[in-house]
Amino acid sequence: MPGCNPRSTDSSALRRVSAGLAALNARHPWSHNDHFHGWILRHLPSARGAALDIGCGTGGLAIALADRFEQVTAIDADAAMVRAARLATAALPNVAVRQSGPEDVEGRFDLVTMIAVLHHLPLRPALLRLRELVAPGGRVLVVGLAPPASVSDTVWDLSCAVTNPLIGLVKHPRVARTPLDRAPFPVAEPSATIAEIRSATREVLPGSRLRRREGFRFTLAWTAP
Repeated sequence: MPGCNPRSTDSSALRRVSAGLAALNARHPWSHNDHFHGWILRHLPSARGAALDIGCGTGGLAIALADRFEQVTAIDADAAMVRAARLATAALPNVAVRQSGPEDVEGRFDLVTMIAVLHHLPLRPALLRLRELVAPGGRVLVVGLAPPASVSDTVWDLSCAVTNPLIGLVKHPRVARTPLDRAPFPVAEPSATIAEIRSATREVLPGSRLRRREGFRFTLAWTAP
């Protein structure tokens, strides 16, 4: 068409698609982090003595682990999250919630978990600390985020953008009339790329498995020798 700018047309179409997906997400919301509790529970170690959840948020994962471990320690650096987690786990005598970072934790654990926490911390020191905290034969299970930095990263993010509302339809089929009531979790933009995380984990946690996942997330699993 005379006078038509193809790039402008493409950009306008992308904005409309993006707006439509965002509207569908809002009608069928779901918690990307809670979604991965099931993945963690399917990959627990055989030893079930002590578990450590780093960045426990409001305590949902700690509650799920309480039925499977003798003792669960849940930590978070944010005071509001600690208050919410303590309230949620008050009836569970084998769950201890503390305001702490991983550097202040003592002891070793059969399971160490992190969901949407790794990008809040310096990458290599955090991985080294995970290695120190897990007991021999224990397992580290991490769910994280990374920014797109390559063509494959961008393709994966686009696929997540498309599947995101579809997962919402399955998990929350009824249209939400009001936004989900969620605590104000501390937010930080991820900076370490998938390639950087994969390189660091190969060095610090040899034999670990890192996979891209739905919901713009990746999973990292490592069993201590």
